[in-house]
Amino acid sequence: MTDFTWMIGGEAGFGIMTTGIVFSKIATRSGYHIFDYVEYPSLIRGGHNAYEVHVSDADVSHLSPSIDVLVCLNKETYEKHKARLTSSSLVVFDQDEFEIKEEVKKIVIPFKKILSNLKGLPIMKNTIALGASVGLFGGDIDELIKMISEQFVKKGEEVINFNKKFVQAGYDEVKKNYSKEILECLVKKPGDDKLVMTGNDAFSIGSVIADARVYVAYPMTPSSTVLTDLAAWQEKVGMVVRHAEDEISVINTAIGSSFAGVRSAVGSSGGGFALMVESLSFAGVTEIPIVVFISQRPGPATGMPTWTEQGDLLFSVFSGHGEFPKIVLAAGDNEEMIELTAKAYNLADIYQMPVIVMSDMYLSESHKSVSKKFIDKFISKYKVNRGKLINEITNDKLEMSNQIQNSNVKIQNFLRYKITDDGISPRLVPGTPGYFYQANSYEHIEDGHTTEEAQPRIDQVDKRARKWATYLKSDFSMPKVYGDLKKSETVFVSWGSTKGIVLQTQKLLKAKGVDSAFIHFNHIYPLDIEKIKALFKENKKYILIENNSWGQFGKLLTMETGIEIKENFLKYDGRPITAEEIIKKI
Repeated sequence: MTDFTWMIGGEAGFGIMTTGIVFSKIATRSGYHIFDYVEYPSLIRGGHNAYEVHVSDADVSHLSPSIDVLVCLNKETYEKHKARLTSSSLVVFDQDEFEIKEEVKKIVIPFKKILSNLKGLPIMKNTIALGASVGLFGGDIDELIKMISEQFVKKGEEVINFNKKFVQAGYDEVKKNYSKEILECLVKKPGDDKLVMTGNDAFSIGSVIADARVYVAYPMTPSSTVLTDLAAWQEKVGMVVRHAEDEISVINTAIGSSFAGVRSAVGSSGGGFALMVESLSFAGVTEIPIVVFISQRPGPATGMPTWTEQGDLLFSVFSGHGEFPKIVLAAGDNEEMIELTAKAYNLADIYQMPVIVMSDMYLSESHKSVSKKFIDKFISKYKVNRGKLINEITNDKLEMSNQIQNSNVKIQNFLRYKITDDGISPRLVPGTPGYFYQANSYEHIEDGHTTEEAQPRIDQVDKRARKWATYLKSDFSMPKVYGDLKKSETVFVSWGSTKGIVLQTQKLLKAKGVDSAFIHFNHIYPLDIEKIKALFKENKKYILIENNSWGQFGKLLTMETGIEIKENFLKYDGRPITAEEIIKKI
């Protein structure tokens, strides 16, 4: 069985990211599953970058504790990551650049010599390393060369051929001098077509599937790539993608677009979202649908911009002043991100409220292989639901509008905020001939006119609140349970991107003869109190797993349901949790 981890490290600015994603794609094209993760400081140049790729025959969404092949483009890479090497690990490096005194299995590749012979720049060490890595794993050099050609197609044949020389040189060096060390882990095999994508890519795909027409953002790591992803799609799908001047402009632009009748979304991290919350309240009182994508990083303030954490959950749940309903979702992997994103647009339209889709750096910037069949199947079954949106002009309305232009026929007042049993009022696209209503930031009566009277205020607050009951009855999804709740003494509870990590924890425990169960939440808020209570009725050892210091979902669970989870594993150093850490703790 194929299951290994490859890592390349070096100074920022030397193509570490590019090399990593190419290796991920090579593995995927060869028929394998991948999950990768990148570490980099918040510097434009300099500092240490590392890119690791976990390759497996089976679907994978977690990191491995050990590194099987470590490619060191500088000594710092070896020093930082040598603790994860095992007795069988291979270290690729150039002994003319630095020495390794420890007893490890060394694969010496003369990067400096090859660069000199082929008249290449130092940055091209990564290209040599790619060729050597593919050679070490018994991969298809022709497939790699094909990818190099795709990578540099816009730069012309001369550049392509120049880069091919360095790939081939690295590959030949391994084949010539290390034939006995070749691992034969990337031998091409048949399999379903797979796409390599990040969580941000998955959000973008979900938005396109959902027929989103406006996306507005101000770049903020780790959400930024959604902006560039959707910008590449906009002409093909008829979307407007705008890089606004600040986060206040971002959300106001999206709210205005949604008010005009098109599906709209914004994206940011916690710091950017903090600037949006006043307008989020405006969307709440005007009942304008909007999807908000939040990719978390460690705070407070600037915090650690390029690292991961789940520290913005409670902020998202309680964002905005005053009381108004919202829905919060959090994907566990790329497949869930596609599904939940597309669902978020439907929910925003149906319930006419903000819907927040949460991610974090670990999910947003890590690549995972996703089956093309999965995407095709989801597209075929997904249906756009605009809820109670009135956007068709009937013949009667059209006739009336013509009369209005030529007579003194009175324009009808539309009850945009009509009191309804389900809390959802009919929504009219502005500009529909013959009808009008007001929409502003004040409390209002049914037609939108401002009021400060007591009873209309109560009526509108209660109406908006009834949306939650309707949502819980019709569209709330219970957490998925992995394993047997009745049989298992230990039950893990978590949310969002920790999903793959906890699943791996279960797998490792099973290998030791220990059964466990896992309750994975992706519909975070609101919660169906009675159904959730029933899920926790068994007397078990519940363990909360979160990438924050407060156990924020645990606090929310207690607040909403009264359920208190007393044991936990919390990590908040900016690094993702590993299965081995959880097992060690319990």
